[in-house]
Amino acid sequence: MGTYNKGILGAFSGKVGPVVGASWRGKDVMRSLPKKTNRIPTTSQLEQRNKFAMATSFLTPINSVVKMYFGTNSGIKTRRNLAMSYLIKEALVFNDPNWEWNYSKILIARGELQALEDGTISAGAGQSIQMNWTNNSTEGNASPTDKMVVVVYEETSNSSWYSLNLAPRSAGSAVLDLPSYTAGLTMHVWATFVTADDVMAGTSQYLGTVVIS
Repeated sequence: MGTYNKGILGAFSGKVGPVVGASWRGKDVMRSLPKKTNRIPTTSQLEQRNKFAMATSFLTPINSVVKMYFGTNSGIKTRRNLAMSYLIKEALVFNDPNWEWNYSKILIARGELQALEDGTISAGAGQSIQMNWTNNSTEGNASPTDKMVVVVYEETSNSSWYSLNLAPRSAGSAVLDLPSYTAGLTMHVWATFVTADDVMAGTSQYLGTVVIS
């Protein structure tokens, strides 16, 4: 892969002859077309591709969450890269013949901010989730103004919903409203707190499942 600055034709995207133009981390790059191969992938390669596809499918709808709150960008590794690597290594389990999620191991944020304490969920009025927690804003590096970040996932449709600012840590409770068509569906829920300026995040917690009324 090579980088270029304007060049004779300027920046371009897509295939031109034997090369492909694209943008990568703010730079214009060109790379050669991949060579076709008749080599049959090994079982290990197929498994890795399946795991990668599952992690990509899960992360894409919540990209706005992980790109802000999952660890720290390091060199060429973005926060999404870090989240992808973590999920593939830690949150997928093999249940012959398929790979499946261990939902309790999934993280949607990772950091050093004071964690969520005593978080619970239950079905709220209408299509909503009632959330409760202990206000621990006087502990460690917590603050009353820390914002709650929530991710909700429905397995059968592979659909996600999220809030980047559901309520302040000091509130102790909040209601997350969902679309009316989610009635009767089972939702997996993760939550964490982030600072008001989005500089720090806490490591997320899996709060279990709830059936929407």
